[in-house]
Amino acid sequence: MPERNRLRRTISRWANSSDQELRQLRETHVHEGHLSIAEAPDRERVRLRGTLRTVTLRPRGGVPALEADLDDGSGTITVVWLGRRRIAGIEAGRSIGVEGRIGAHDGRRMIYNPRYELLP
Repeated sequence: MPERNRLRRTISRWANSSDQELRQLRETHVHEGHLSIAEAPDRERVRLRGTLRTVTLRPRGGVPALEADLDDGSGTITVVWLGRRRIAGIEAGRSIGVEGRIGAHDGRRMIYNPRYELLP
């Protein structure tokens, strides 16, 4: 009986649309030359690709800062552009590639002022 319950949970997990979405994101964004967010090392220069989930204007120390959560299906990282209130093309649902160094702030992984490329 426990094996049957485990099988049901496994089938439910695979059928879950959010799991399917995560798999699609991984297939779309993890390519040669780009690491997945989950395996990207901290404090080293990395190239990542993903879809922006949220884009928020959040001042830091009195300076405007545009923050975006980048998701590639393996994990999420916060991308921050200091001194910017808006960047053309940076909006929720947009696919982008970023290049920068990953750091941590308040337990969250972040990339400050990355180079970025808008993807189709």
